[in-house]
Amino acid sequence: MDDYLDNIVKLDKDLVNKYSDKMIIDDNLTRQLVSFQANKNRTFHKWFKYKEGFSADLVKYFFQKYNIKGSPVLDPFAGIGTTLFVSSELGLQSVGIELLPSSVEIIKARKSILFNLTNEDIIVLKNWKDDKPWLQSEGQKELVFFRITNGAYPEKTKDKIEKYLYCLDNIKNETVRNILFFALMSVLEVISYTRKDGQYLRWDYRSGRQVGAIPFNKGEIIDFDIAINDKLNEIINDYYLIHNGNLFQTNYSDINILNGSCLNIMPELKESQYKVIMTSPPYCNRYDYTRTYALELGLLELSQVDLNNLRQTMLSCTVENKEKDLLKINKKWFAPLEIANNNLLLNSIIGYLENQKKKKLLNNNGIVRMVKGYFLELACVIYESYRVLQNGGYMFMVNDNVRYAGVSISVDLILSDIANKVGFNVENILILPIGKGNSSQQMGEHGRDELRKCIYVWRK
Repeated sequence: MDDYLDNIVKLDKDLVNKYSDKMIIDDNLTRQLVSFQANKNRTFHKWFKYKEGFSADLVKYFFQKYNIKGSPVLDPFAGIGTTLFVSSELGLQSVGIELLPSSVEIIKARKSILFNLTNEDIIVLKNWKDDKPWLQSEGQKELVFFRITNGAYPEKTKDKIEKYLYCLDNIKNETVRNILFFALMSVLEVISYTRKDGQYLRWDYRSGRQVGAIPFNKGEIIDFDIAINDKLNEIINDYYLIHNGNLFQTNYSDINILNGSCLNIMPELKESQYKVIMTSPPYCNRYDYTRTYALELGLLELSQVDLNNLRQTMLSCTVENKEKDLLKINKKWFAPLEIANNNLLLNSIIGYLENQKKKKLLNNNGIVRMVKGYFLELACVIYESYRVLQNGGYMFMVNDNVRYAGVSISVDLILSDIANKVGFNVENILILPIGKGNSSQQMGEHGRDELRKCIYVWRK
């Protein structure tokens, strides 16, 4: 084990030395800026709580810092569209790729508000909010539940959601229907027994579905009628600010969202088409988006099979991900796969983890497969990003380093080295002044080790 660890430390230092002049601590990059926190009080961007995203101000900061003026802009992991909407505000056309259909629906609803919503529609929304037609509805549309979401709502709340959905189906105005559906998606967490907690949904003790020895109390569970009323008020008030307060330009640039995996979609994009790519892939941290956003996915009437397929299609970032046949997706990926497979630091880390697995010292055997798949798949994404960027175009990537079985994995250095060998010039690896602590379990076993949180700046 000492030989493995010594070799990892040596190879890590080699990469640090290789990119030392590129690794810069940027005091402007606060954790608030590089997360959803800065969106909490920001008009338009605060409507849906998407903790895994970065802030609108971060996009503006980078576009200004690197003098980004041309378009189109691409985000291969679009989330709920922060890069897309900021680009639109700045007059830049944008394209996003997003796998989760719930996130795609959110982007479409937000687009409707910017591009299609009229004053007449606002009146309809106000009437809906005030009249609460679901309270008088005799019909209901049955909610879809997965194994991981059964019992997520108080019975009274579940009944109101089903009546709300039934009333929605009778609305002919597509813009209004999309916004009312979006409002419902935006309040699911606060009206449920659950709280999004990274790798899973955490359950309040009142659900009767307690997980763990210590009962969890999420605090107040908001009444359905109050939650919907507050959310619609927020959207309506922000609408007036957006269009009368000149917070956005009068004319927004086009936004196009493609639903699917970037591994499948990017090979179909034209070469040298995009001026800039700004994105944040899922981190190699075991977070399962299909579990975290299971309530929202259930609203879209996905089946359990659909949910399982989504989990396997997304970038390998959870221990349940199986190995993908990447050359079957694209035969041209032999080159980036060879680059990743020949990365000495990555090979040493995989060897160490496999050794830990043999000794039954990993808390989940799927970690080895996940870590390996993560870097192989991102190598293909980096290869495609280089291909579709114009000469001189920038790629910005937000990501975190991780730690498993006592070994810190320098995701920033490994991915930047892969990008360099694909053809990118690594201009900067910008480091947040305050890193991220490792998990309490890792800390207890291996001591505190601050992990770098970075934004990579690569240029074609």
